[in-house]
Amino acid sequence: MGICRASFVQGGDGGFTMARLKYGGGGNWYWGYSAVPNMLTFLKENTNVKVNEKIVTVSPTDKDFFSYPFLFLTGHGYMRFTEEEVARLRIHLTSGGFLFANDSYGLINDFKREMKRVFPDKDLVELPFTHGIYNCYWKFSNGLPKIHKHDGKPPQAFGIFHEERLIVFFVYESDIGDGWEDPQVYNDPPEKREAALKMGTNIIIWSLLN
Repeated sequence: MGICRASFVQGGDGGFTMARLKYGGGGNWYWGYSAVPNMLTFLKENTNVKVNEKIVTVSPTDKDFFSYPFLFLTGHGYMRFTEEEVARLRIHLTSGGFLFANDSYGLINDFKREMKRVFPDKDLVELPFTHGIYNCYWKFSNGLPKIHKHDGKPPQAFGIFHEERLIVFFVYESDIGDGWEDPQVYNDPPEKREAALKMGTNIIIWSLLN
């Protein structure tokens, strides 16, 4: 089963859709109610990408799972996929899909474990600042913006590649997703929110063009 990317480059007939990925294990996959709507609004207002602003959540076992090439995953840990979900995720991502995973604090260990189940022969590798995802729309010369303090470490981006295509993009110690939230949620300075939304735009544009 493959995912058609020809129309997806322009957002598809119905427009670009960001599908929030549900997962088991007790984690809060639903975290950040205002994040996705705000990101989609920013994308619509600042690019020529046709955007579907409908809020979509999807599980790997849903019948329409393969209809959503761009998957967004976030949370604070306690993440677990079933064997069927692992298999369907593998098919999805190696057939044209893309997963953007945001560590909202505490997700990294569970995420690494589950990705190793999905791709036993692949590793999450750190992306250099020279990777195209950092300058495909807005320029981020120093890599990911630091949105939330968390443990005070520098932000890092990790990826999984299939046939030289980036299929998984995981952000750590940055929390771009929380930076998309309404201003009053975390009281982030305007420049932090703008950086998070701009980096989110880069991630989406990269997924559409590659």
